Amino acid sequence: MVNRVILIVLDSVGIGELPDADKFGDKGSDTLGNISKAVGGLRLPNMERLGLGNIDGIKNIVKFDNPKGTFGKCSEMSVGKDTITGHWEIAGVILKRPLNTYSEGFPKDIIEEFENKIGRKVLGNKVASGTEIIKELGDEHVKTGYPIVYTSADSVFQIAAHEEVIPLEELYSMCKIAREMLVGDRIVGRVIARPFVGKNGAYSRTSNRKDYALDPFNKTMLDYIKETGNNVMAVGKIEDIYNGKGITDAVHIKNNMEGVDKTIEYMKTNKSGLIFTNLVDFDMIYGHRNDYKGYAKALQDFDNRLPEIIHLMSKEDVLILTADHGCDPTTESTDHSREYVPVVVYGEKIKAGVNIGTRKSFCDIGKTVLELLNVKNELYGQSFAKQILREE
Repeated sequence: MVNRVILIVLDSVGIGELPDADKFGDKGSDTLGNISKAVGGLRLPNMERLGLGNIDGIKNIVKFDNPKGTFGKCSEMSVGKDTITGHWEIAGVILKRPLNTYSEGFPKDIIEEFENKIGRKVLGNKVASGTEIIKELGDEHVKTGYPIVYTSADSVFQIAAHEEVIPLEELYSMCKIAREMLVGDRIVGRVIARPFVGKNGAYSRTSNRKDYALDPFNKTMLDYIKETGNNVMAVGKIEDIYNGKGITDAVHIKNNMEGVDKTIEYMKTNKSGLIFTNLVDFDMIYGHRNDYKGYAKALQDFDNRLPEIIHLMSKEDVLILTADHGCDPTTESTDHSREYVPVVVYGEKIKAGVNIGTRKSFCDIGKTVLELLNVKNELYGQSFAKQILREE
C-alpha cells in the first residue's frame, strides 16, 4: 500500500512543443531541451538517474541505461498554457475555453467600471514585472493615491498599493470588487493584492499579498483525498491555485529552496496523503525574464536537493516530478509555452525503468495519485498506477 505521494511541480519545465503549439505562437519551444543546448549541456544527475533523460523525445538530457524510476510525458487537453490551467488539469479539471489573459492591458470598459466602483483612477494597466512597476510608478502612486493595476502572462489582475497610502483592508476590498467583476466573458484566474512599502523609489513588496482565486470548476484530486480523511499538504502557491479547496494544511514560500525545505518539513511529520509542492522560481524569475543561465542554475540547485527528499522517503512513499506548462527562456517570447510536461515517478513500490509513454492528459497524474492512495473517484483520466507498481 502507498501511504503518501509527494507531487512536485517544477513550474514551467516543459520538454518540447505540443502538436498544436503553432496555434499558441510557440512553434519550436522546448524549455528544458533548449536551455541545455544554450548552456552547452545541462547536467541534472539525480533527475537523470530517475529517468528524466529516458522520456520519449526529450532532447539534450543524459539518458541512463538503467534508470531507477519510471518516466513519460503528458499532453495538455485544456485550451490554455497558464498556471491555473495546468495545475487544474493535473487535478482533474479540463478547461474547454482558456482563462483570459490581457497582453495589451485591460480593456477600457473594465478599467472604467473598476475606477467608478473604487472611486479612484488607476495607474499602469499593462503587462509588467511586479517589482519593476512599483519602481516605475511607486512615486506617482504615493503622490496621487491611485492604485497600480497590472497583469502578466498568467490570467491575473494585480493591484499594487503602498500600505501607508491605501491601507490593507481597503486594498483587499478593491480586490474583492475586481474579483466580482472578472467572471463570465471577462474571467481571470486570480485577482492579487500586491502591497508594498518604502520611500522615494526604494520600494519593496511585503508579505501581505492576498490572492482572490476561482474555485475549480469540478471536484478535484484534492477533494477526493481530503474526503477520505487523509491530508493534503500544499507548499507554495498551490493553496491559491485551488482557492483552498481540498487542502488541509498549507504554507507559502519565498523561493524554490524554501519550497524544498517546507516539503521536507511536511515529510518529517509522517502524515499520510498528499504533499503537493509548486516551485515557481523557474517560471517567475527566469522563464519570463528569458534568463536561460539562471534557469539552468535553478534546475541544478533543485537537482542537488533531490537526494534529501529521496533519503527521507519511507517504503510507502511515492515521489512524482512534473510541470504545468513551458516557459522557454531561449525564445523571443517571455510568455508561457504550450509544451509536453515530464512525468518522473520514484519509490520503493515503483518499478524501475518503465516507460509510460505519452499520456493524453495531465489528468492521468491526478488519476494515478488517487489509485496509488486507494481513493475511489470519478476523476477524468487514465491511471498508470498498475503499470508502475511492483507486485506485493
